[in-house]
Amino acid sequence: MCSVKGQSRSFAIYRWQGLFPNVHDTIQRDILLGQVRMTRRPVKGSARSRSVRDVAAHAGVSVGTVSNVLNRPDAVAPATRARVQRAIAELGFVPNESARQLRGGHSRTIGLVVLDVGNPFFTDVAKGVEDAVTEAGLTVILCDSAEQVEREYRYLDLLEAQRVKGVLITPVEGVSKRLRALRQHDIPVVLVDRFASTRNVCSVSVDDVYGGELAAAHLVEQGHRRIAFVGGPFGLKQVQDRYDGARRIVLRAGLPEAALVMVEVPALTFQSGLAAGARIAEMTPGDRPTAAFCANDLLAVGLLQEMTRRSLRAPDDLAIVGYDDIVFAAAAAVPLSSVRQPREQLGRAAAELLLEEATDGANHRHRRLVFEPDLVVRDSSDLSVAARPAAPLDALADGTRAAAGNEETGGSVETDRGA
Repeated sequence: MCSVKGQSRSFAIYRWQGLFPNVHDTIQRDILLGQVRMTRRPVKGSARSRSVRDVAAHAGVSVGTVSNVLNRPDAVAPATRARVQRAIAELGFVPNESARQLRGGHSRTIGLVVLDVGNPFFTDVAKGVEDAVTEAGLTVILCDSAEQVEREYRYLDLLEAQRVKGVLITPVEGVSKRLRALRQHDIPVVLVDRFASTRNVCSVSVDDVYGGELAAAHLVEQGHRRIAFVGGPFGLKQVQDRYDGARRIVLRAGLPEAALVMVEVPALTFQSGLAAGARIAEMTPGDRPTAAFCANDLLAVGLLQEMTRRSLRAPDDLAIVGYDDIVFAAAAAVPLSSVRQPREQLGRAAAELLLEEATDGANHRHRRLVFEPDLVVRDSSDLSVAARPAAPLDALADGTRAAAGNEETGGSVETDRGA
């Protein structure tokens, strides 16, 4: 993922024909800390118009030698390589990287399409992706679908036109026709934070049903008998899975299904958390839940802020558990309990699967990795913040974990669930 944080120097290049009509002069103004340095050199045309043939003629070598310097520098003798590099510098030659890559069939970039770049969860996932991709000598194009199918498809069209080496995506929907079309055009696709429902696509996900169980089991253990589930839209499988896990625990504890109060929101955002907090606070004391499990931490932080604004305390008036354990969770005014996901590990694993498929081609064996979350208990749901014994949690959550298979490194399991 590339970003531009600022520009320390600016360049303005002016060309004009002066007293010598056959020579273009170039003045480069290098504006650095208010100082201007001016350099002048004769050129025959713009750097953008230079070709490999121009460099070869200037250096007195063949076009093939210039190509080797650009693509396989170790194959060229040091003295010859230095001569070509000097010619490139003197001519201001800029290789046409796009054309070179497209001649090879694919570019050296990976597309990463996420639901919301403003969500710190995806920031951490992107970091894991970037670390793995950078080690492979590639770069990442980051795209934000904003949970909109149409926008997602526009980005997929763009990435296909750029002939990216592969696409990592948290799709708004499942494996759509558009994603299948990418694969038919020899562009590998790996689902991120989404379990693939088909065996011919790799995926990296978290066992969100089990994560929902962990959160609800903790709240039931704390004595809560009326728990709000704050999340949405339910078209997102992660939201549905987390709700399903919480529901299983409520029923297993012998509570009525109505003990899990649905507070549906349109998006997994801080603003939606604020609105959910207002709805819960305005419930009558007899109907108001004593605890809330939020489908992600942004919702939980918004909910916590609204409770605080209304002079309601966590966990005394409302215990709160979030999901993701983003960096802001521990730093909240009331440190937030949260179901932790291995975010960077998710990104790295997805990128490694994609690179494997891009390299292996038809010989690639598709895998679906499922990572196991864990619960981090903080002040928002437990005043003592004491370490809870594992047995009661296991007793409530046992036997319902969505992942099954042989354990792999990093707490993940590989599974063939689904068809």
